[in-house]
Amino acid sequence: MDHIAVIGAGQAGATLVETLRKRGYDGRLTLWGSEDVLPYQRPPLSKAYLLGEMERTRLHLRPRTFYDDHDVELRLGTPITALDTGTRTLMHRGGSDTFDAAILATGSTPNALPDRCTGGLLGTHVIRTLADIDALRPQMTPGRRMLVVGGGYIGLEAAAVARKIGLDVVLVELNVRLLNRVACKPTADWFRALHRDHGVDIREGVGLDTLLGDGRIEAARLTDGTEIAVDIVIAGIGAHPETALAEAAGLTLDNGIAVDARGRTSAPGIWAAGDCASFPVGNGRVRLESVPNAIDMAEVVARNVLGGTEAYVPRPWFWSDQYDVKLQIAGLNAGFDDIVVRDGDGRSHWYYNGDRLLAVDAMNDPRAYMVGKRLIEAGRSPAKSAVADGATPIKSLM
Repeated sequence: MDHIAVIGAGQAGATLVETLRKRGYDGRLTLWGSEDVLPYQRPPLSKAYLLGEMERTRLHLRPRTFYDDHDVELRLGTPITALDTGTRTLMHRGGSDTFDAAILATGSTPNALPDRCTGGLLGTHVIRTLADIDALRPQMTPGRRMLVVGGGYIGLEAAAVARKIGLDVVLVELNVRLLNRVACKPTADWFRALHRDHGVDIREGVGLDTLLGDGRIEAARLTDGTEIAVDIVIAGIGAHPETALAEAAGLTLDNGIAVDARGRTSAPGIWAAGDCASFPVGNGRVRLESVPNAIDMAEVVARNVLGGTEAYVPRPWFWSDQYDVKLQIAGLNAGFDDIVVRDGDGRSHWYYNGDRLLAVDAMNDPRAYMVGKRLIEAGRSPAKSAVADGATPIKSLM
């Protein structure tokens, strides 16, 4: 292959070009990104970087010299506008470019509040890109009033940072409870108590109706009819896979860009990896939005583009930092029918389907997380009674 084009300069895109070179590809290699900035870490954006505890350059996954030394053409600030799968041509604002293989690593895009809610007022933010945080950070000053819309991990992390800075925070979640789609009730209860202990006004079963103000946000009317004074609004209402380019190119979509176990899309020579891609697991399909998935899947796809036949088998794990709590999650909890609570060094919640262990949420309990992760990867399930007994040494569960 004379030219491999990687479209998307996030974690997956950066991992793809690095792996391709590491695996011996010596042809032309281009990395196309919509943002005019080197590939960077996203998790610190809403934490250390927002707090001013991390310099911008420390966000970079690699310095520019790395790409120069490995002969990677960086085409940053140059979004791909169209993809012709027949002629294998990329179109962009400056013209076009042909390729032998293209890998889509377009990531995901945060869901915005509907226009009927915002009324075009200034002061609404999402948390995804460096530009998003650079726009938000000057607004985060002590004493200001923030409304967080959405009680998922992004919303909870934003609330934690805002309280640490000294803002007054109201968080609304339209579902019956926090973390309704992603975690069990005991985990939601644990984090609700944590945030209320830190002064967050949490309102569940309540959403945003409309924002009020003259040019800028001054107040918010909630779905229960109450009005609250507000200066800043954070939309933490999930994200969707960035598939516009793939859809226009006629690629098959299924909760993202549908790929087979090797990362191949429905068009020959076109691959996908990371947040934007859904892949087969068991009898269904899964799409994961996480740094570990972006890295692991990108490495497998890069090897397969160069002739490998490896099936991608995810080893899901996630994390979230809130106040002085590190939540670590191993596995996927879909299909659980029982929760086992363990009080050990910290608190952990173990998800079971019947007698089979599916996932673990560990709050300030890294040993429970590590043991749970190893058990899940090995396909082993400890007895629920042993897990529930905090006096049972965690390592004995292995």
